[in-house]
Amino acid sequence: MRNLDLDHVAVNVDNIKTAVEWYTNNLGAEVTYIDETWAMLEVGTARLALTISNQHPPHTAFRVASLDDLGPDYREHRDGSCYVYINDPSGNVIELIYWREDGTDKS
Repeated sequence: MRNLDLDHVAVNVDNIKTAVEWYTNNLGAEVTYIDETWAMLEVGTARLALTISNQHPPHTAFRVASLDDLGPDYREHRDGSCYVYINDPSGNVIELIYWREDGTDKS
């Protein structure tokens, strides 16, 4: 697997609404998605996911070029992205994520 790009960093927060308000007011973040368990923000050229701890682990996500890069045991998020979580040798969670361009790529 080569040519990975940073997709986003996810941090756990106590309250999505409160955290989104803080990031928008203090860092000028723009909200691209929000529900009661997570939000995706754009902060400058970076993407930041705010997550509730019982829904997602804190992690760093790297975009892969193909669904095949995830292997056969991938899962699908509510937004249609496909992913696997792996751990580095220190136990940090790494998400490998594939975004379907039109929602139909089943490769």
